[in-house]
Amino acid sequence: MTMEESSRQVPWQTYYGPNLGYVQDQYEKYVADPGTVDPAYRELFDQWGEPPQSEYSAASMIDNKLQGPPVNALGHLDSNTLQKAVTAGKMVWNIREYGHLAAQIDPLGLDAEQDTRLLDPASYGLTEQDLKAFPASLIWDNAPAGTLNGWEAIQRLRVAYTGPIAYEFSHIHNEEERRWLNSYAESGWSSKPLTTQERKSLLGRLVEVEQFEEFLHKTFVGQKRFSIEGNDVLVPVLDEVIRLTTNAGASHVLMGMAHRGRLNVLAHVLGKPYSKIFSEFHHSPNKDLIPSEGSTGINYGWTGDVKYHLGADRFVKDGEAVQARLTLANNPSHLEYVNPVVQGFSRAAQEDRSEAGYPKLDVSKAATIIMHGDAAFPGEGIVAESLNFTNLRGFRNGGTVHIIVNNRLGFTTESVDSRSTRYASDLAKGYEIPIVHVNADNPEACIAAARMAGEYRNRFKKDFLIDLIGYRRYGHNESDDPETTQPLVYRKVKNHPTVSKLYAQKLMKQGIVDEAFSAGLIEKVQNRLKEAHEHVKNQPEEEPEFTAVKAKKNQSTPVRTAVEMKKLRQINENLLKWPQAFHVYPKLERILQRRKTALNEGEKVDWSLAETLALATILADGKPIRMTGQDAERATFAHRNLVLHEPETGRTHCPLHTLPEARASFSIHNSPLSEASVLGFEYGYNVFSPETLVIWEAQFGDFANCAQVIFDQFISAGRAKWRQKSSLVMLLPHGSEGQGPEHTSARLERFLQLSAQNNWTVANLSSASQYFHLLRRQAALSESEEARPLVMMSPKSLIRNNRVASPASEFSEGTFRPVLEQSGLGSRPDRVERIVLCSGKIAIDLEEALEKDKNGNEAEERLHIIRVEQLYPFPAEEIRNIFSRFPRVKEFVWAQEEPKNMGAWSYMEPRLREVVPQGAEIRYAGRPDRSSPASGYQQVHSLEQQRIIQSALKQDSKNNITLGR
Repeated sequence: MTMEESSRQVPWQTYYGPNLGYVQDQYEKYVADPGTVDPAYRELFDQWGEPPQSEYSAASMIDNKLQGPPVNALGHLDSNTLQKAVTAGKMVWNIREYGHLAAQIDPLGLDAEQDTRLLDPASYGLTEQDLKAFPASLIWDNAPAGTLNGWEAIQRLRVAYTGPIAYEFSHIHNEEERRWLNSYAESGWSSKPLTTQERKSLLGRLVEVEQFEEFLHKTFVGQKRFSIEGNDVLVPVLDEVIRLTTNAGASHVLMGMAHRGRLNVLAHVLGKPYSKIFSEFHHSPNKDLIPSEGSTGINYGWTGDVKYHLGADRFVKDGEAVQARLTLANNPSHLEYVNPVVQGFSRAAQEDRSEAGYPKLDVSKAATIIMHGDAAFPGEGIVAESLNFTNLRGFRNGGTVHIIVNNRLGFTTESVDSRSTRYASDLAKGYEIPIVHVNADNPEACIAAARMAGEYRNRFKKDFLIDLIGYRRYGHNESDDPETTQPLVYRKVKNHPTVSKLYAQKLMKQGIVDEAFSAGLIEKVQNRLKEAHEHVKNQPEEEPEFTAVKAKKNQSTPVRTAVEMKKLRQINENLLKWPQAFHVYPKLERILQRRKTALNEGEKVDWSLAETLALATILADGKPIRMTGQDAERATFAHRNLVLHEPETGRTHCPLHTLPEARASFSIHNSPLSEASVLGFEYGYNVFSPETLVIWEAQFGDFANCAQVIFDQFISAGRAKWRQKSSLVMLLPHGSEGQGPEHTSARLERFLQLSAQNNWTVANLSSASQYFHLLRRQAALSESEEARPLVMMSPKSLIRNNRVASPASEFSEGTFRPVLEQSGLGSRPDRVERIVLCSGKIAIDLEEALEKDKNGNEAEERLHIIRVEQLYPFPAEEIRNIFSRFPRVKEFVWAQEEPKNMGAWSYMEPRLREVVPQGAEIRYAGRPDRSSPASGYQQVHSLEQQRIIQSALKQDSKNNITLGR
């Protein structure tokens, strides 16, 4: 008996993996009720009975049928026939790899015809007769039952890979994953059809989506909404992915998207009431002023945000129990910048931070869905930065389902001008993310793609991408005329039926619904919309959802940040213990061992130990900590060393993980070489997990400007726009030290310019104990109403400067002080004529210069120096109280090392005028206006720094004070 004859008699050997499981499932249905399975399967089971439970069982059945050793089916073939068999196998792989070129994924028929010769047997010198001579299983190992020969196998593969779903898996290097993906695609989504009830529900969902958009279009004429129309099927796709991930155990589904389609997703996926959405249109005052925005919030005091940027939460219930919480993140118009924020949400939801050590990660606890624009996905670098998180220890989240909501236009720019790749999704190939392109006008194919995405994510805990290819029914917004830039496209769009109408016609042809059913769905939805709108019209105008945020003078809640000395010493001792078998790098061990006596009488605590003690005591208070940055484990300036490396083995040890006093997790990770995505991730983590002290450190403060969108749109404004609280700490190394323009300035001026409405704290410290207390205050306030982000100009050379070190008593007895006075000055208030105010490193330079001054105490008696440690919120009361002690002051000087148009001068000057005595002079001492933050020459830097000090102190220019490091 030949192999082919055996195949005809025993079909089970063509099933394995998911296919065999599917056949077994069908057999169970057949046993319960034969009428519930497809006739082809019914006939198969009638003839062959129960399928085997494994591939091994199937092979045994074949062996039994063969009644002897298997016959080599190719033993009699000549070399020419054998070559054709090999070529046929190659064609199978080319269909898998290039079938997407011939797939029917273009709903409007806009794409140029592709070269599909690789899918044609003739291109390989193969005829129909050649292929019929081979058994199907010879060239296609997944050939389904009833596929009798190679010709039928090729035809079925072409159908699988060139239909309304196009697959791209050849870039997946993991063999198990690629086999699973190909097997899933080749099993045929149409072989697992939706039930009649599922089809009716899908039609109902599409009607809801369409009628909602049409109602808004007719009722609120000319107002922006960025409709979903053309990609209506996005809503049921989200429904399906959410169903699959929550059924797999996810208690949180975190979503991010740009503005297109957001209102529809809010209404139908997040469950935001129609009446609430309508009120944001209906009750918008000042329509003449801003006719197209129509946001309640934006027109009241210019706070809040437009309605198509807002997020929402929804709890999904399974019976009486809450099954999952759905969250759609707020997002500005910066499109893809929400991606890392949402990924931070997910990581926070997946981690258990209740015990010491690294948090315990369970990626099944939360799922991530991010919707992208087709122009933004390849166009914005933040996308690649965020995709890079997928396999990184400190940032992975067990797989994000990406959906490109592809309308093939970026505002008015067509894809030929917006990307250099064939598909919008091609960027994902570099990260080995499976890609499925699907025609948005084929709802059942879209649901199949969603199921594949959800099942892959649940199984492999990796990213998956759906390229949902549709179109845009209106212009960029509904008041925009798209025919001025895309006349040919919109000529087609005008005559193209909507997807709900297309799907209703399909179901009517199949006899599943009739016209009355379809009309009834539309009427039911329209009635709900009208009822909600009438309710809004008849209600008195409500207060706006977002009202102005009132600024406070300062964070006034008293917070105890001092730690008793006995506890500090015990913690410090335990920090210097590591496992007996662990050998610390000798040079580093000597440095660390110096800390043993740092808390003794007469000793001092430097910046690095102050930070470590702050973190350790926060953990002892039961508050988890997360710290990241490009070099966070060691720190760029090698001062932190919280992850120790054994030189012989490379093993690592973190003392904060084994600290006996720790009652919460400590997570520290070196991050990828990215600022925007990592900072966005940490912001998202902190917003989702406000009980965690989250710290991000820039390698140099200058590099923080790569994350400017995150600062501008999320961190500084998130509370005012979205009531989104954060206590994120940002450490930005800052200071003029002769290292050139790119290693000097964290752009302090930009953060001060963004400071308003008590939105965050901006600090520039000059003392290790101040840093200790500020970190502890930040942690203590993190879950309160007064939680605010902290922007800190972090020191560089000062980390090891003894003038910054603090005695132990300042840690056990002190607290954070927004303003410090220079010790040794101001002892005779009646003689002080000049007060110099400064912040950060230059205060240390001034102190050093005073020590070297040869003019004696008389000059110092006329001078006092104030260090403004907290720049924002501006400590006006504290400064005014100091000024009141010095009645004879004639001159106030603001000294800074940054150029005049940078640093704090522009921010400080008007605020100082409000607190100095009337008529007093305010003078500036610093570099002149510059386009670049610093000189690239050490000698020039030192001369400039010396002149600034002399100008501030009015010293004799002959005194040669060597500054700059």
